[in-house]
Amino acid sequence: MHPPSARFLVVSAGMGAGHDAVAAELVRRLEDRGQGAGRVDVLELLPHRIGAGLRSFYRTTIRRAPLLYEGIYRAFFRPGKGPRPGSAPLAALAEDRLLALVERERPDVVVPVFHLAAQLTGRLRARGALGVPSAVVVTDFAVHRQWLHPGNDLHLCVTPDAADTVRRALGRPSVATGPVVAARFFGPARGAARWRRLLGALAPGRPPVLLSVGAWGAGTRVADTARLVSGAGYLPVVLCGRDERLRAELSRRPEVAALGWEPDMPGLLAAVRAVVDNAAGQTALEALATGVPVIGYRPIPGHGREGVRRMAALGLSDHARDSWELVRLLDALTEPSAWRERRIAAGRRLFADDAAVRLTDAVARTAAR
Repeated sequence: MHPPSARFLVVSAGMGAGHDAVAAELVRRLEDRGQGAGRVDVLELLPHRIGAGLRSFYRTTIRRAPLLYEGIYRAFFRPGKGPRPGSAPLAALAEDRLLALVERERPDVVVPVFHLAAQLTGRLRARGALGVPSAVVVTDFAVHRQWLHPGNDLHLCVTPDAADTVRRALGRPSVATGPVVAARFFGPARGAARWRRLLGALAPGRPPVLLSVGAWGAGTRVADTARLVSGAGYLPVVLCGRDERLRAELSRRPEVAALGWEPDMPGLLAAVRAVVDNAAGQTALEALATGVPVIGYRPIPGHGREGVRRMAALGLSDHARDSWELVRLLDALTEPSAWRERRIAAGRRLFADDAAVRLTDAVARTAAR
């Protein structure tokens, strides 16, 4: 029996594809529980096309100027002594449009799944302008300070470690609900057999290993990593996302399977032996749900590097710090072993709870008071 129907407004951001994937799955789960749910992109709430400019700037820096992005991350996202710059002025620009949307849609709860959205709702809640609770779904393993605003009512985190970080920083309610990953990654994948045949025909006898560089093809020396993986006896299957230039470059290499935006991720993940990841983002979480070991290697700066390190420190993945260690980890994790089984089991244990259940239960408890 589902709790009484409520309405949720999920606030995402079109920064890559991960936050939107979380938002879409969260809406689906809430609707399956008989709740009303809508979505909005926080970047679209910013006036004068500022959101589009912000997206373009982030995409360019993360792909073409990683040192610049590292500097921005150090200044705006990491904690430090004394006054630190933040995103408050940017969040302030979206306030009027969000409040107008809330007035029109009448949600019972606003659910940010992106840090700028969390700053936006936190500011509004803190001064009483937003009259309904805000429950932040924190999607990162390493919780940076832009996720944190004391005005928000509840935080739903990927791990107990992340929930503890929020509680210590804010003294506000925070629970670990695990990652929000689409249901199709948990069961048998219909496309797995087709992918196994295809990859086996491309490189007979070479175990396929997936290299993930996100929706925008953000990665350092991706071709070098693919060459290293191939030289170690594996078939590198590179997910180039929407970066057609990277795909065209890698497609000229016969030892590499270069893919673009792939709709059948459950089938592909079920057909590979390991994932080499550089951001601890949604693809890494989907791999954990599927039961595929994850190795972090050459992480992108800022949140990617911190997420990869935190994920490994929690025993959910491994972090290869150099090429020798990457090959050693591939050799250990692609074959049946106790190590491989431990990593798979640890990843699957993350999914013991459900953010949608926690959200609907929180609304039911509030209504019962």
